[in-house]
Amino acid sequence: MGIVAGLDSSSDATRIVVCDTDTGAVLRQGHAPHPVDAKATDIDPQTWLLSLGEAATGGLLEGVEAIGVCAQAHGVVPLDDRGGLVRPAMVGNDKRAQVAAADLVETLGGRDAWAEAVGGVPQSGLPVAKLRWLARTEPEHARRIAAVLQPHDWLVWQLLGRPARRTTDRGAASGTGYWSARTGAYRPDLVELALGHQVALPEVLGPAEPAGTTPEGLLISAGTGETMAAAFGLGLGTGDAVVSLGASGSVMAVHHEALAPGAALTSYADATGMHLPVVSVTNAVRTLRGTAELLGAESLDELSALALKSTPGSSGLVLLPYLEGERVPHLPHSAGTLTGLRRESMRPEHLARASFEGMLCGLADALDVLRGRGVEVRRIFLLGAAAALPAVQALAPALFGAQVVVPQPADYAALGAARQAAWALGVARGTLAPSAPPAWQGAAAQILEPGDELPVGQAVRQQYVAAREQIHPGAFGG
Repeated sequence: MGIVAGLDSSSDATRIVVCDTDTGAVLRQGHAPHPVDAKATDIDPQTWLLSLGEAATGGLLEGVEAIGVCAQAHGVVPLDDRGGLVRPAMVGNDKRAQVAAADLVETLGGRDAWAEAVGGVPQSGLPVAKLRWLARTEPEHARRIAAVLQPHDWLVWQLLGRPARRTTDRGAASGTGYWSARTGAYRPDLVELALGHQVALPEVLGPAEPAGTTPEGLLISAGTGETMAAAFGLGLGTGDAVVSLGASGSVMAVHHEALAPGAALTSYADATGMHLPVVSVTNAVRTLRGTAELLGAESLDELSALALKSTPGSSGLVLLPYLEGERVPHLPHSAGTLTGLRRESMRPEHLARASFEGMLCGLADALDVLRGRGVEVRRIFLLGAAAALPAVQALAPALFGAQVVVPQPADYAALGAARQAAWALGVARGTLAPSAPPAWQGAAAQILEPGDELPVGQAVRQQYVAAREQIHPGAFGG
């Protein structure tokens, strides 16, 4: 038996799991908050190291032979020609670059041109947009930037003692806006387009390739972004999709190849050599929260209980949940619409149910984008706090038309990082193949089947599609 560790440096904390290399069983865990305001947009990356050290106290890493690192996606750590910080790191959820992103889209020739170039369209959070923002807003800093890393790249580099070689992985690279999962290559011309000059970019490692070994003999694997690590920790494979329920939502799936470019879809790479096409929607749980406020429900649990007093189809009410515009379908300036108002349908429980049906049908539209591109979806992992709501669990399988899996809460990103470390360690020792990650036990989960409700769910979905086409004819093109 060997021991490996997975480290997840998220936007607010560091989480560490220490696992058995053969089974993935968690032996020890550590946690420490980042000593900064979680809402800050500029961060001294040294705070990530301080948090890591605090999470690893008490001999947590004793006996560990390899470490995998994942971290918040889309951050930018700008370095000068000596490897020093040019300015504080820009975190992944920084939205200051909205105008810069739109400027980049226009400069290259539109959304389709970007999708063709790197598999996705610049959003405000992507590193390529942050570089454009720096060039326009902080030109003196921008001129000094000689190299650009993301948070997981920087942490790996620090753990290895800041060697001359800097590395990243396919998953993190595919979220930069200047590396294509389809071609497996950087587009340095897009970095120059954004920043005004070329910079050194980290070497992109294969999934089981180590980033290096510390002087003490501790192997450090390639690392990856949080999303890719979580998918690996969940044990996703071909035929699996993930629906994430936050204020906004996203649908991603494991696929054997990068999908043909499209403005509605971003083609990421995963941590195993496969691909993670992602379709994002603007409105998910914010739809439920807005409805709860309108009805005076004190919590989403109360809204859920109210919704389950209604019947499938919400007595004819259909809520198109485009409260803040929408990405799928592409209606950035639209508003939500409530149709089917009749005297008998104007009851709180019908509106409550319509909000759940509208949210889930909107996510089903995103699933259809993937299915329309040939992605197989046999089961759907449902993530986020709202996944535990009884109304979500009652409606999702039939509306999605597939088995729904609700995993038990766990540090899946850290587990994925640990699994990657075990893989790299096994390859280094000759006990694992570079094409076959360790077969760890999958996530403990609740399994929900559509069963006899499938025809009813599909009828509700058809009611939703009819309303969508009446209000926004032709907007949903997949």
